[in-house]
Amino acid sequence: MEPGLEELMPRLLPVGDCDLAEDFDPTVPPRTPQEYLKRVQIEAARCPDVVVAQIDPRKLKKKSTVNISISGCQPAPEGYSPTLKWQQQQVANFSAVRQSLNKHRNHWRSQHLDSNVTMPKSEDEEGWKKFCLGERVYSEIDALSDNENLGIDYMKVGFPPLLSIVSRMNQATVTSVLEYLISWFGEKKFTPELGRWLYALLACLEKPLLPEAHSLIRQLARRCSEVRALEESKNEEQISALNLIICLVSRYFDQRDLADEPS
Repeated sequence: MEPGLEELMPRLLPVGDCDLAEDFDPTVPPRTPQEYLKRVQIEAARCPDVVVAQIDPRKLKKKSTVNISISGCQPAPEGYSPTLKWQQQQVANFSAVRQSLNKHRNHWRSQHLDSNVTMPKSEDEEGWKKFCLGERVYSEIDALSDNENLGIDYMKVGFPPLLSIVSRMNQATVTSVLEYLISWFGEKKFTPELGRWLYALLACLEKPLLPEAHSLIRQLARRCSEVRALEESKNEEQISALNLIICLVSRYFDQRDLADEPS
């Protein structure tokens, strides 16, 4: 350390020159307190004044802030609040789906994917949105043209959450894709394609929940309640789908403060 800097930053434990044996070797374990202190001095002198961390920007998430709200869900429109019996039945069905998925995961993972199925990388947010929702929903095209009705183009309508697909997704990918779709849902309308994938991803989510997943599913339930409350046409099928997601988040994943009061 330069003399000027040493005046500004005095040593916490000043150590003078040590009387050491001529055969002192700093590479071997110290045998005396003096040798230990000398070794520390040598190592400190070798440290660079400035250290620059090598950070790979590709590994940094664009959205590193997690907003946690303690508010509950908005109540269902009058006449559309699910009964307790219905909610209990949905939880039982969901539990059976999860058990079956876990039991047969290795079998489905070993199945070959069709040649047209290319799963995006975990960090490819836009790729997963297009994969799950399809170009039609992603680009907000309301209807297919006549010449597109002759066959199913999964690039346009999105790939369904087949067991052979979701069984290949580890927990990090499940959480990432769930985050991508919830982010999408935060600004877009609810669609059947979105609903199928949200259900499948929840079925793949392992308990106990990690903090990030815990925050995500609470965010999802609140968003479902917001869309449900604003549903002007009272589309019974869509409200039922939103009720289902809220039910699973609140009652299966034990977020009881978000649960719908039974009608």
